[in-house]
Amino acid sequence: MPLSPARLRAAAAAVAAIAAAALSASLAHAQTAAPQYPALPSETPAEFSAPTPGYNYVKRSVMIPMRDGTRLNTVIIVPKGATSARKAPILLTRTPYDAAGMTNHAESSDLETILTGYDNAADVIVEGGYIRVVQDVRGKYGSEGDYVMNRPLSGPLNPTPVDHATDTWDTIDWLVRNVPEANGRVGIIGISYDGFLPLMALVNPHPALKAAVPMNPMVDGWMGDDWFHHGAFRQINMSYILEQVVTRGNTAKWFTSHYDDYDMYLGAGSAGELGRQRGLTQSGFWNKLVAHPDYDAFWQQQAMDRILARQGVSVPTLLVHSLWDAEDIYGPIAVYKAIKPNDKDGKVFLSIGPWAHGGAIEDGSSLGALKFGSDTSLHWRRAVLKPFLDRYLKDDAAAPAIAPVTAFETGSNRWRDLPSWPSAGTQPIRPVALRLAAGAKAVLGGAADDRTFDEWVSDPAKPVPFRQRPIPPYGYDEAKGQSWPRWLVDDQREASGRTDVVTFTSDVLTAPVRIAGEPVAHLVASTSGTDSDWVVKLIDVYPDQVGSQPAMGGYQLMVAGDILRGRYREGYDKPKALVPNKPLAYRFGLPTANHVFLPGHRIMVQVQSSWFPLYDRNPQTFVPNIFFARPGDYKKATQRVYHGSFVELPVVQAGP
Repeated sequence: MPLSPARLRAAAAAVAAIAAAALSASLAHAQTAAPQYPALPSETPAEFSAPTPGYNYVKRSVMIPMRDGTRLNTVIIVPKGATSARKAPILLTRTPYDAAGMTNHAESSDLETILTGYDNAADVIVEGGYIRVVQDVRGKYGSEGDYVMNRPLSGPLNPTPVDHATDTWDTIDWLVRNVPEANGRVGIIGISYDGFLPLMALVNPHPALKAAVPMNPMVDGWMGDDWFHHGAFRQINMSYILEQVVTRGNTAKWFTSHYDDYDMYLGAGSAGELGRQRGLTQSGFWNKLVAHPDYDAFWQQQAMDRILARQGVSVPTLLVHSLWDAEDIYGPIAVYKAIKPNDKDGKVFLSIGPWAHGGAIEDGSSLGALKFGSDTSLHWRRAVLKPFLDRYLKDDAAAPAIAPVTAFETGSNRWRDLPSWPSAGTQPIRPVALRLAAGAKAVLGGAADDRTFDEWVSDPAKPVPFRQRPIPPYGYDEAKGQSWPRWLVDDQREASGRTDVVTFTSDVLTAPVRIAGEPVAHLVASTSGTDSDWVVKLIDVYPDQVGSQPAMGGYQLMVAGDILRGRYREGYDKPKALVPNKPLAYRFGLPTANHVFLPGHRIMVQVQSSWFPLYDRNPQTFVPNIFFARPGDYKKATQRVYHGSFVELPVVQAGP
């Protein structure tokens, strides 16, 4: 028989009373039993203070306030030789890559040891007695605020009153007021993203900023640096984008689903689809990037060469360019061309070295299979960087003046001091056409014949690899097979043996051919599709046998190479479908070269229609946005390059 409500309430109360009594008894037992199990004291101090009397530096970590109240994490390292009585200049780097980690590369009492990392010319900094300052940009690692990739200047793309220019101004102002060992002179230096930030510092610079060294800077993400080259998307950088933008401390990691990146990207289809699969659509920057596949105002208004061309540069600036920079091969030369014409006081300098990205601070005696006969990076740091910094940060009149341009010439393996770039000193430079002729011949000069052509089939299902497979993931860890930094000097024989790559080769040279400047591709080409990519590579073919280095026999060294997305033939902001099977003219510049094709070598040009997975595949069918191309859009196309095509070489004419 069911219990009445009154009996149910009584039963519930009895149960509750029994439970409470049991809990009280348990607690009482625990209290009386506790002395049987004494606490084991923690071995970790509440706060650890490292004894540092033997250190040759003092490190301070501070939060510097910006004008909007946001505080930026800043590491200040003062060498023991700098005091309030014996003041020293400051050398600043601003970074999205973890200031604490960059200044703690190795635990040591020695300043040079802890500074030896990705972004520091440690030997020059230590020998020069500089106060080293490294700061997290807003929104990254220890800094407050919101992170925006390459945060644009305050204006149409940035409605806030703060940007990297104002943050640098506020940082320098705080440093010169609050670091008693500082002499009031500040220089800013950095590589890549950290090289973009010195360019930002040149916009309305602080009066105490006396020198800037942008090394391999990000300048224009669409035209030829990290995100696109002439409209073709550099999808190999998708892993960087994810890891850099979706967390403050780069804790989220890209994952790969294949041993060979070629298979991973091909299996995904479009870059947009792979981005969706990896969660990139949660990123504000990724969504901006795929929404702006053309060179519209979004890209134009943040291109640093355009910005600095309008306002000029008042701070002594040393631009550093690497001839085989796999990431930012466009930027330094673009900025130099933009600001040098208005350099009335001789404050703009340029260095060109035979390096990969950031190679000026590493061992520069070789790059991949290439050997240069000396440590080119060490020479540059001692002969160029050190006197530049000494002159402008120490006001050292004894520091030797550096040339307006210091350029390493590959092939001959020698440094040249030049008055400007491009320049060959006292020798003239004139454009010479390297014609793509019938019979797979490349001919210097001579008449064009645009009636004949070479033909191949470009199949998006089998795109041309940008390097020998299996292709390792993007990265810098050689131990893991991540040889990305040196791929631009890979032997190009892997490509020249494919039927979807056409090659044109000169006769064996009997005299040196020296070039200094930007080769320019002039193609007359057609496609049976309505869109197409065109890749042009200028190559130095070594003799069949090289006695001093047998492995270089027949080596095909890419001196310069780049890509153009055909839809931008009539304007980078005006994508337009191509007329099928109609020969059309395409013109685009290749990266700067400073090279000698030696006697016994040959000059080769390779032309192809994919460079995968470095760049996303062109479906070869015109679609509004290739990021969202569907599987059915990718179609084979018959490609033709007519023999009226040529590569314009900036040839140095030999003197008497």
